[in-house]
Amino acid sequence: MKKSVKIIALVFLVGLVGIQFIPTQPNQSDSVPETDFMLVYNVPKTIQKKLQVSCYDCHSNNTQYPWYNKVQPVAWLLEDHVKEGKAELNFNEWDSLSSRRKASKLKSIISQIENDEMPLASYTLIHRDAVFTDTEKQDIINFLTELKNKL
Repeated sequence: MKKSVKIIALVFLVGLVGIQFIPTQPNQSDSVPETDFMLVYNVPKTIQKKLQVSCYDCHSNNTQYPWYNKVQPVAWLLEDHVKEGKAELNFNEWDSLSSRRKASKLKSIISQIENDEMPLASYTLIHRDAVFTDTEKQDIINFLTELKNKL
């Protein structure tokens, strides 16, 4: 019995070490495209900063990775999460959307912020600076509502 436990532990350890050499494709870019949400609109600095801290890691082409992104399988989980986030909304590609699509996205963003669905609790658990205060939340909702109404 002890021998089989040791073999299982050794196989697990070798597997864990082995997967560290399987790379992921980082979601990082050196430039901000002209289609970026922040460049398209005159976003107030306070809102701009909060959106970047709370949204852009998962919803843009430039993720600021934590130190633990170097450890597998965590890197795979983060990579998958970012891909899903960008598929739903990519702020860097904002101006490539139609006006109708922008209005729909703004409505969805507003709803998710109002209902505390975004940023995700799993994200804010580690990234405490991404949590919206009541004032920040209301300021962002007001700004996004105003944009939506202008479309």
